[in-house]
Amino acid sequence: MAAPIDLHEVMEREREERFRTRWRVKACSSTACLSAGAGATIKAVEDLVEREDMALEVQVIPTGCMGLCSAGPLVRMMRRGGDESDYQKVTPEAAIEIVRSHVLDEQPVPEYELDVTMPFFTSQERVVLANGGVINPDRIESYVAHGGYQALEKALTTMKPKQVIEQIRLSRIRGRGGAGYPVASKWGLLASAPGKTKYVVANGDEGDPGAYMDRTIMEDDPHRVIEGIAIAAYATGASEAYIYVRAEYPRAIERLDRAIRVARRNRLLGRKILDTNFNLSVEVRIGAGAFVCGEETALLASIEGLRGTPRLRPPYPTEKGLWGAPTMINNVETLANIAPIIDRGGEWFASLGTEKSTGTKVFALAGDITNTGLIEVPMGTSLREIVADIGGGVPNGKEFKAAQTGGPSGGCIPAKFLDTSVDYDSLRELGSIMGSGGLIVMDEDVKMPDVAKYFMEFSMDESCGKCTPCRAGTVQMHSLLQRLTEGNGSKQDLRDLEHLCSVVRDTSLCGLGQAAPNPVISTLQYFRSEYEALIHEEEVVHA
Repeated sequence: MAAPIDLHEVMEREREERFRTRWRVKACSSTACLSAGAGATIKAVEDLVEREDMALEVQVIPTGCMGLCSAGPLVRMMRRGGDESDYQKVTPEAAIEIVRSHVLDEQPVPEYELDVTMPFFTSQERVVLANGGVINPDRIESYVAHGGYQALEKALTTMKPKQVIEQIRLSRIRGRGGAGYPVASKWGLLASAPGKTKYVVANGDEGDPGAYMDRTIMEDDPHRVIEGIAIAAYATGASEAYIYVRAEYPRAIERLDRAIRVARRNRLLGRKILDTNFNLSVEVRIGAGAFVCGEETALLASIEGLRGTPRLRPPYPTEKGLWGAPTMINNVETLANIAPIIDRGGEWFASLGTEKSTGTKVFALAGDITNTGLIEVPMGTSLREIVADIGGGVPNGKEFKAAQTGGPSGGCIPAKFLDTSVDYDSLRELGSIMGSGGLIVMDEDVKMPDVAKYFMEFSMDESCGKCTPCRAGTVQMHSLLQRLTEGNGSKQDLRDLEHLCSVVRDTSLCGLGQAAPNPVISTLQYFRSEYEALIHEEEVVHA
């Protein structure tokens, strides 16, 4: 058996490597930047370095997401022991100009410079996304050089499983998948469950329209996810783990598979991890893209090779999960928080955010907003600060109308609540939810009944069909919304719609059906006049 990786030796070696060249070119290679042409930009720089024999002067490092996706491709020039300059919308031609100007003249190129002093960057608190734009996701050495696997080593060599769970309890972290269940409680349930076989599952089945937080974490920092899984397994007595990823995320799947192989080769997974008695196997399981498989019991069925449909609870997965054994499911972002908590302590994490919603939250800003991309802010940050400051406000001189949080399971928050604290409880009071972190901004031109119809169509299509309220109820609600938005609805249709919202919410089997009415309920609550304006007759009789 090969010796485990010496984390401290790798860290020192990588730190020395930073000073090998005078310049480091860090280029965002996330999916968002690649879609904007980052692949050609990176190749142009690599070709320039080779063609002009700059290898001793310039090191090219493809990184993960730098955040401001709307400004991609993004490039950062870093001088050894000195300044750094950030650039936006860097074409291959611009990249050549930028590199030459820095290397030959040590001068920036103002035409493409990105202002990193604007609120989009200065108002964030990056914990989960700390390595974005910093490390090369394909090199374990890069992750280790920035503190990677130090928390796992600390847990395995200096802490007992109960002490690890205690730090999670002190952190008061709640699950980042949407429900906000206390993580320490779930870990405690698995740890106390009887039996030798236990499983940990990372839920990467992110399906909300406009959301790509988990995808980015898995693509850009795969070892962070693996480290979180390993710590969770050690704390709860599990020896097998699965990462469930939807098939639409091929880049994340490839990165995770590679990271697992490398971690196993370096004795960070497998048998006798870091020369301790802890053993853990981790596998990636690919889902077919069914939204309902984000629900934990449907997800488990899919891993087992069955049709992804939910089942009644109890028993809960921590009692009877994969193949009848106790199983714990944590969202990918939740697990990405674990290493920092163990490294810096639960009380440090609890000092961020609010009393009941601690830590930070990653959001995907999308829609009618100037700065689209990934952000990470302390829980409790106001919606106004996220939209107006970090997001740069609504473009084209339009007014903010609403923000949709929580995806198809969430609600629409109107302008009068812009000063609301973005945390689990405050959003729930407004009829929305945190969800996994999608945040879609809508301007004054958006018609809210159309928004409700869009999300209802999504829920209708994604319903697994197992229970009648969700299977039939979402179809009927969509039919009513269709009639209303076409101007053929009646007041009775509006009453029927409200009644169906209550029935589907209260009688559906799983979270998909229970939350499907939320966009309708919230838009009826805050934008009812828009529905009423669509009704032109007192009553319309339908055949």
